[in-house]
Amino acid sequence: QVQLVESGGGLVQAGGSLRLACAASGRTFGNYDVGWFRQAPGKEREFVGAIKRSSTYHADSVKGRFTVSRDNAKNTVYLQMNSLKHEDTAIYYCAARTPIGIYYRTAPSEYDYWGQGTQVTVSS
Repeated sequence: QVQLVESGGGLVQAGGSLRLACAASGRTFGNYDVGWFRQAPGKEREFVGAIKRSSTYHADSVKGRFTVSRDNAKNTVYLQMNSLKHEDTAIYYCAARTPIGIYYRTAPSEYDYWGQGTQVTVSS
C-alpha cells in the first residue's frame, strides 16, 4: 500500500511558477510509475505528465512548461510548472502504480494509488 500526499498548490499570476510535490509513505517509491493529472470544474481528469524510473513523458498541452522529476531519497515526485496560464487552473493529483511494461500510462484508470489533490489557481 502507498499513501500519497500532494502539496505546493496555491494562487499565482499568469506567467508565474509553482512546484508541486507528491510525497509517498508506506513503500519505497523509487520503483513506482507516477503520474500527474489535473481536473478543472466540469471537465474530465486530464493527464499532465508521468515518470517511469527516471524517464519522463509530458502531455502536449504542458510540454516545455511543466517538468516531472523525482527525488528517491525523499520518496517524493515533483511537478515543476512554469509559464502558467489561466487554463492550467485545476485540482492537481498525483497517482502511482507498480510498473508493468515499458509504456507510460496516461489514463486515470491505470493507476492504483491517488493523493487527495491540491488546488492550483492561475489568475489572468
